[in-house]
Amino acid sequence: MFKLAIIVGTDRPNSKSQEMAEYVKVQYNERGVDGHIFSMADFPLGSVVGGLYGKEIPEIEAFRAPILACDALLFVIPEYNGSFPGVLKVFIDYLPFPDAFRAMPIAYIGISAGAFGSLRAVEQLQMVANYRNALSYPERVFVSRFNSNFSPDTGLLVPLQQELLISQTNGFIDFVKRLQ
Repeated sequence: MFKLAIIVGTDRPNSKSQEMAEYVKVQYNERGVDGHIFSMADFPLGSVVGGLYGKEIPEIEAFRAPILACDALLFVIPEYNGSFPGVLKVFIDYLPFPDAFRAMPIAYIGISAGAFGSLRAVEQLQMVANYRNALSYPERVFVSRFNSNFSPDTGLLVPLQQELLISQTNGFIDFVKRLQ
């Protein structure tokens, strides 16, 4: 069908975003999508210290190449201090400009310990992606109170959140197929 990069938007070890990404990957794989997880925990942040913008950095290229080879992106985004994690912004800053997101179908899932499911973080990331000419899928999923509403064994525990995730998954697959 198509190749999907599921991007864990944090470099925090053993993150809840990683748990969500693993759950979502199963949802996509069951529908025939070739899903792959890429975590900001693996982003070679030390290789960009000193602001090496515009230079080819082999470690950065090795990290981003398989992501850019995908047909679509799905970001799993936690909320950090009212926004998305800085490491995710650095990753985006080191993508080829302006081509990396041009006409790239992108979907968003926000997770948070609080009541709003990372709404601010998702909207801010979507704004950055749209600036880079991405094709943002409008149906976003926000999982609030993640620690009590998600189980690594059974997934989303709130039926409405599960319904919204299924709707987004099916809709995003259709969206990507229509764009191909």
